[in-house]
Amino acid sequence: MPPVILRSNSPGETRRIGASLGRHAEYGDVLLLCGDLGAGKTCLTQGIARGLGIEGYVRSPTFVLVSIHRGRLALYHIDIYRLENLAEVLDLGLEEYLEGDGVSVIEWADKALEAFPQSCLLVTMVVDGEKERLIRLEPLGERYERLVTQVHEELSKPTSPSGRN
Repeated sequence: MPPVILRSNSPGETRRIGASLGRHAEYGDVLLLCGDLGAGKTCLTQGIARGLGIEGYVRSPTFVLVSIHRGRLALYHIDIYRLENLAEVLDLGLEEYLEGDGVSVIEWADKALEAFPQSCLLVTMVVDGEKERLIRLEPLGERYERLVTQVHEELSKPTSPSGRN
């Protein structure tokens, strides 16, 4: 399946895309978020949290590296921005999260792609203009092809007047 590219024109749209990912996420899913500073990785993660039924504010765990939030499934929000190399990422022992009872979302995953499972959803976010973002969903494995198909179908439906699908 080729990657699906979605366009977001606002933080709200980015969160809406994330919420769809969260609604369709399953136990053990791994989402690798890549993109420059300010591309919207944390905003997308906030939407994923909402789709998982997580209440409260989700912020980037840059200084603590991992934040755990509880909802329909646990969200393991991992940020490896401050890590310098693959060895530091491997030393974190992320397996317990990646193989845990929830959904792992890793910001700055492109710093150490080799550390993560080959079967995952690779999400690349690119700033396109002042407010626009291109969000590329690249499914790596059958599970993630299903996830991208579900999200794409949901987001292709006309939105209701409330802005929700």
